[in-house]
Amino acid sequence: MTVTTVWDISTSVISARAVGAPGRVWMDGAGLRLLTESVCKTLRSAGIGPGSRVAIVLPNGPEMATAFLTIASSCCAAPLNPAYTAEEFGFYLSDLQPVAIVLAANDVGPARDAASRLQVPVLSLHAGEGAAGSFQLDASALPPRAAVSIAAPRPSDTALVLHTSGTTARPKIVPLSNGNIAASARNIADSLALSAEDICLNVMPLFHIHGLIAAVSAAGASPVAPYIQVELTKTNVFSVPARPLRIALRAPVSTVHGSASVTLTA
Repeated sequence: MTVTTVWDISTSVISARAVGAPGRVWMDGAGLRLLTESVCKTLRSAGIGPGSRVAIVLPNGPEMATAFLTIASSCCAAPLNPAYTAEEFGFYLSDLQPVAIVLAANDVGPARDAASRLQVPVLSLHAGEGAAGSFQLDASALPPRAAVSIAAPRPSDTALVLHTSGTTARPKIVPLSNGNIAASARNIADSLALSAEDICLNVMPLFHIHGLIAAVSAAGASPVAPYIQVELTKTNVFSVPARPLRIALRAPVSTVHGSASVTLTA
């Protein structure tokens, strides 16, 4: 099957290992598909369909990875840096005009304050205790809207919006379609020749295009290559299984978001 949308990326993984994290049970391809379908049903029931923007503010980790994939599979994801100040969140939310914002259920930071001030409804994410990346999305705080019947998005539908850095002018919104993301993910997966023996290790922030596309989406674009999501800290140390694995490593490319190193021990 040719991957042409983020929905395809999220629902076509056949591996027993689709999403992982240190010390967590792997989510398999079937689990990722079920989660994608569940999130889509929640959003559609709340009247959120293709083209609707949903901001995401979550810490780096497997839940952020699956939140991006599942939300971008249903509508338009707008990930934001969780380290923004209340003033910065106010600017970005005002500029994006999202229909909702996804926050961790226990989040009490500036993103929630900004959302409240701007009257952006909150979708509460409750992380699961089982497989890495599992969660439930609570849409009870959203105002009543007519349900949307459309299931999967089209390649031309916008799946992701990001802002430019704003170093020379006011940050601008850059939209990426499902087709854009799928093509980039396929090209990266093909260039790296990803297979069932590979793990795509992500240490990039998942509000950054490299983390979202070069590791998370590219891994899913190869039907058999899992990816492992690591929290972005100054140093991450974890064990690699004894059997040989070729690890496609993505490291930060800019000091704007800090730096991280990874130590692999057999």
